[in-house]
Amino acid sequence: MSNPTTAALDLTYQLAFDAAPVGMALSRSRTIVDCNQALCDMFGVPRSELVGQSFEQLYPSADEFERTGERITPVLNAKGTYSDNRIMRRAGGRTAGETFWCHVTGRALLPADPHAAGIWCFEDLSHQRPIVDVLTPREREVAALLMQGLTSKAIGRVLDISHRTVEIYRAKLMRKYNAHTTADLVRKLTTAATQAT
Repeated sequence: MSNPTTAALDLTYQLAFDAAPVGMALSRSRTIVDCNQALCDMFGVPRSELVGQSFEQLYPSADEFERTGERITPVLNAKGTYSDNRIMRRAGGRTAGETFWCHVTGRALLPADPHAAGIWCFEDLSHQRPIVDVLTPREREVAALLMQGLTSKAIGRVLDISHRTVEIYRAKLMRKYNAHTTADLVRKLTTAATQAT
């Protein structure tokens, strides 16, 4: 049996979606309408258990799912797109419950109603950015925003908490990552060198 040639391949948008090297999902009201195999592999769940389900199952907690939705809404309203690094949770397989850093990018198809319908891409960053300690939900949020370069005051505004509370979480993260300064913490959060600490 001969291998198919490039000319024989049926290059379609469906093939691009199915064979994409990153996880992809189509959403409606924060529910997965369709997804590709890369997303299933990343989260350890067969497509039949993802389609028709809320994205909530891919978050470390229900609170983080809700707060993330609230946080990204104004950005999607203003720009129609959103991108960040966040901690997600594997939902099935032998790694069920494991948390990992994930780069998430999305586009709202109706910017005036950003969660109505969207296209989302998920890239597993676990090999570049391992998690070295158990983080609380709020520590995960503060860590993600610190990596975006936000100050304590800016993080406080995003999370609707005081900047002093943010500084408490930042101090906890610095202890967990054995960081001496905020710049050192951000470096350790964003590089694979954290695995050795």
